[in-house]
Order: sequence, then structure tokens, then C-alpha cells
Amino acid sequence: MKKYSVHILVCFVAILLLIAVLAWSSGTPSSAPTDGPTGIADTTSGLVTLESGDTYDLVARPVQKEIGGKTQNMLAYNGQIPGPVLKVKQGSEITIRFKNEMDWETSLHSHGVRVDNAMDGAAPFTQPHVPPGESFTYTLRFPDAGAYWYHPHSREDATQELGLYGMFIVEPQDITYWNPVHREMPLVLDDVLVDANGLIAPFSNTTVSHALMGRFGNTMLVNGRTDFAMSAKQDEVIRFYVLNAANTRPFKLAFDGAKMKLVGSDGGRAAHDEWVEDVLIGPSERAVVEVKFDRPGQVQIEHRTPLRTYALGRVRVLADDSVSALPISYEVLGEAPYTMFPNLADWYDREPDKRLRLDVDLGMMGQSSGMAGHGGMMGGPMGHEMAGEPPEDGIEWEQPADLMNAMSTPRTVKWKFVEDATGRENMDIDWTFKKGEYVKMRLVNDPDSDHPMQHPIHLHGQRFMILARDGKRDDNPVWKDTVFVKAGETVDILVEASNPGEWLMHCHIPEHMESGMMGEFKVIES
Repeated sequence: MKKYSVHILVCFVAILLLIAVLAWSSGTPSSAPTDGPTGIADTTSGLVTLESGDTYDLVARPVQKEIGGKTQNMLAYNGQIPGPVLKVKQGSEITIRFKNEMDWETSLHSHGVRVDNAMDGAAPFTQPHVPPGESFTYTLRFPDAGAYWYHPHSREDATQELGLYGMFIVEPQDITYWNPVHREMPLVLDDVLVDANGLIAPFSNTTVSHALMGRFGNTMLVNGRTDFAMSAKQDEVIRFYVLNAANTRPFKLAFDGAKMKLVGSDGGRAAHDEWVEDVLIGPSERAVVEVKFDRPGQVQIEHRTPLRTYALGRVRVLADDSVSALPISYEVLGEAPYTMFPNLADWYDREPDKRLRLDVDLGMMGQSSGMAGHGGMMGGPMGHEMAGEPPEDGIEWEQPADLMNAMSTPRTVKWKFVEDATGRENMDIDWTFKKGEYVKMRLVNDPDSDHPMQHPIHLHGQRFMILARDGKRDDNPVWKDTVFVKAGETVDILVEASNPGEWLMHCHIPEHMESGMMGEFKVIES
């Protein structure tokens, strides 16, 4: 009888996989639009400085780019992967005339920028999708200094992964906002999934794949290159604006052989600088670090995980005595003005105003594969992916077994926000905040869910600060728009409701967002 039951379960799993395969392959799989490339990607993203009142033309179109010795069909903004780095001044307003020359519908989301609601680019909620061949004009205001970015909000699992991402750097009005450095540089981290033929693994035109764990890549990119290299002079201090543009992979960034301090995050300056060996950056998060290259030789840029260390690129440090001394020594740990942040003392011990549980429903898929329990049927060598147990440090660093994840779709996996007070889920959650108020929100990443894993949670249109992780206060507040919540972790954040409109909140693993993990909230005039 036991053997018979096992045979039934195995057959059931096979049927589910077949259904998923048929759903995934129901459209024409493609790693780029089917009408072919129309340009060649420029892997050196030039800096474009824009003044308030300027207008800039941005075009999304197919390109060809070499990765791993193979020519790939990809997508790019203005022919560049990453797209152009747009540098603006805090308080400025610019116009972007955006055109879609792909055969995917799309939109342009200015991630983290507190823009007017109609300019958020969150299609189809704040605007219609921009169809192939059509255009949309965005008027963007930049109230906050820091590092931000732009990307699609339509099938971003595919189009962002294929190259549609670029950075905004917002220069502060106060020239003392950042520490003095010798120069600044954007650093965009990404990964792509390359198949056995050396080509980017295809996407379906009609459905999302990798819905369970997200799409991990197996080829790392820094500023669009697999062989990133740069040079620095001895004793030069460089401020790096670092963006994680990967769909799913968190990066733990290090400069082996150089000294690094963390000075900021998504929305600008941290309360105080701190020396770090490495910095964890979840998908869509940014980090601002200042690195001193104090001796000649080679510094390796690394991604460090518990399982292995990846070499992402290298810095050749040249012996040179021409580097000028900085007006404030690099060895000094600076502090931000207290006026940048609200008084947090009253908020740490206060009960949260809103609670969200992060969960997943695997339905029959989970029941048949043993994923719903701890150490289920498939919890052996395949490990956490099939066992339903939280990873040891709360982070899935790799994708241990690809078949089940690759075949999972929104039909078989439902990721969800659950409001504990009402039981409402995802887009049924109905929150309204008044402009000018602060809201304490508790995010609980359920360790007993069918598949506990990390989630980078992004709020559109607003900014917040992390109050505590698992009850431990964050003693270095910084404005954020995305928070990386580890499996089993509880994170308290303080949201400043400052920007009226109807806004999205979602997991920034796009496969999770497109499998349901998205809600909406309103900010109204007080």
C-alpha cells in the first residue's frame, strides 16, 4: 500500500510538471523581441548630466551584446547595458521622452524617486502599458539626494533581466552632504542565466517561469561586463554607488585588498559612517561605499557567500604619488546631520500600526512534493528548495536544483502578503494613510511557510527607515525604499507617508511579484 501511494504521488508530481511545461512553452520562447536586434550595445554607460528643465530622450530597443564569447540578443536603453547614468541635482525637475522600440509592452519606473503618482511608471496601475512603437513622456522631480534607478514595470522578469536598467545619481544641494573623495563611480551588479549552448536561457512571451525561487543567473556582470576591470591610483578614494539589478541574487560585495566604509544606502546618507569588510545588497537595493586603494597591486572585487567567493572584477592600483590629500581624512568616520531623520526614540517600543506576513501557497504542488512540511519527501540532497525549511542564515544564495523552480509559474505558485488583522491578501489589502504621518509597519517572513526564503520588499512613492530586525534596534538609520527581509526574520520599518497617490508595494524578485506578492496603499491629503 505504501509503494502504491508513493507511485501515485510520483505520477502526480510528473503531471504537475507537464502542466507547468506546457504553460511555460505556450508562447514563443525568446531571449529578445522576435523582430530581431536593431543596434549594438555599448557596454560603457556614459554619464549624462542634466540640469533642471532639461529634456532627455530614452529609447528601449533590441541590441546584440557579447557575453561569454557568444552574441546574445538582449534589450537596452539607448543602446547601453546598463543604460545611461543620469546625474541630476537634488530639487531639479527633468522631462524624459520615452519610446518603446521593442515588441514587448513596457513602462519606465523611477525606482525610489518620490515622483508624482502619475509619473511612477507602474503599469497598468498608474498608467497604461506603453505598446510597441509608442511613446510616453515622464516629468520627474528629484526631492532627495542618493542613488536611484530606472527599469520596466511590465514583464520585468524578462525585460529587466535582458538589460533594461540604468541609474540616477542625485547630487545633494549641500556640498558637505558626502565626505570628500577623489572621484565617484557607479557599480551595477547583475547576473544572467546562460544555458548549455552559451546563450541566455529563453523566456516565454505568455507566462513567467521560475516563480518559486526566482531566476538566479549563473554568469555575473559588473557594469554589463563579465570581465570588469578598472584602474585607480595609490591612495585614491573612490565613492561607489552600487546597485543590485539582479532578479533574485543578493550580493555580498567586498574589495579584497582595499579599505571600505559604508556611508549610505537607497535614499542617501546614513546616520554615521562605518567600516565594513563587505556589504549585503538585496535585489533592487543600493549601497554607497567609499573605498581607499592604499597600496599598489591588484584589488579583487568579490561576491562572498558561505559556499564560495566569486570574482566579479578587478582594480589595478598604480603606484603614483600625485594623488592630493583630501580636506577631511578618509580615516575620519563622518556623521549625517540629525535634522535628516525624525526622532526615532518614541517608535522603537511602540506597537506596529500595520502587520504583514510574507507567505506562499504551493497548493497541490506543495502537497504532492512534500514541500509543505519540514523535511518532506524531497528534502534530501535537493536540500532547502524542496524541504520547506528556512536556509541556515535566512538567505538562499544559490539555486540548488533547477527543474522544479524553472517549471514553476503563477499557476502553481502564489506568493502573498497577508494582513494578519483581517486575513486579506495582496491587492485586497486596503490601507489609507494621511500625508505627513508616520506609520510603523512590521514585516514577518514566515519561517513555517511552504517555502521560506528572503524577500526584498519595495514601497513605491514613499521612503522609510529600518527600526529593528528581530527586535534588535538598527543603530544606523538611513532612508530606504527597499528592505531585504531574510527567511524567518521580522523587520520593523517606519514609513513616512509624504507623497499622495495610490501606490504599490511588492517583492522585488519580479517572479514573486508577478506570482501575486503585491499590494496597494493610498496616501491622501491630510
